[in-house]
Amino acid sequence: MTIAKGDTLPATTFTKMTENGPEQVQSQDYFAGKTVALFSVPGAFTPTCSAKHLPGYVDKASALKAKGVDEIACTAVNDAFVMGAWGKSAGAQDSVTMLADGNGDFVKALGLEMDGSKFGMGQRGQRFSMLVKDGVVQELNVEAPGDFKLSSADYMLGQL
Repeated sequence: MTIAKGDTLPATTFTKMTENGPEQVQSQDYFAGKTVALFSVPGAFTPTCSAKHLPGYVDKASALKAKGVDEIACTAVNDAFVMGAWGKSAGAQDSVTMLADGNGDFVKALGLEMDGSKFGMGQRGQRFSMLVKDGVVQELNVEAPGDFKLSSADYMLGQL
């Protein structure tokens, strides 16, 4: 079953890269008591994700925060080392928290996984965004395969 507006996010564990190495982050702790603009990409360093998706949220971070977003987070089925390196290369360190969903547990729990095997990527997460308030999904924007419109920072800004 796919998550929907009004649903509470499932309890899962992300990993983020810190100065001291990988650190586990419990989803229920991360999303508690704040408004988070979360977006998911099929893979770090992939073309659309690197050219448009992550840079859009980096560029629009101030505008999103001015409209009530406390944090912006990016997740992908990649390990914390890759997500950390990608965030650093994109200049996202001060604006977007990179949350690795290394085994795909989060996207599976959401019902938003995809099979990227024909591209040599294995099981991944679909491209989507959501606005989460205190762990509850307020907005959910899932892209059709190959599209990039509904999960963009500009689209989310229009929802705030």
